[in-house]
Amino acid sequence: QVQLVESGGGLVQAGGSLRLSCATSGSIFSIKAMGWYRQAPGKQRELVAVSSGGGRTNYADGVKGRFTISIDHAKNTVYLQMNRLKPEDTAVYYCNAQFTSARSQDGGGRSWYYEYDYWGQGTQVTVSS
Repeated sequence: QVQLVESGGGLVQAGGSLRLSCATSGSIFSIKAMGWYRQAPGKQRELVAVSSGGGRTNYADGVKGRFTISIDHAKNTVYLQMNRLKPEDTAVYYCNAQFTSARSQDGGGRSWYYEYDYWGQGTQVTVSS
């Protein structure tokens, strides 16, 4: 059973930094993508940053230049380095991971693989002004 375990949230003053971690427990074959989302009170969950398994990254406009996402493939862990934090960054941050299985093949030459989508439990980030 695969689980995502997040850590690193907390309370920080505006202008400060935090580093979130999301570790994968259990066996996986391949990372398709890992990312971070956040949800502030009364708002919908939104994408913060995502990285493909190959290293291509995408960021929400409001965090570009301040946040950096990275994946440690040896540990199957994704990080979010958050610098110059603002009060509007306050939210519960959720880790998301998309994994793929090894490819299977039947005697007729057909092959397939499975994709899995997992979410972490969320970690609170609070930025005081």
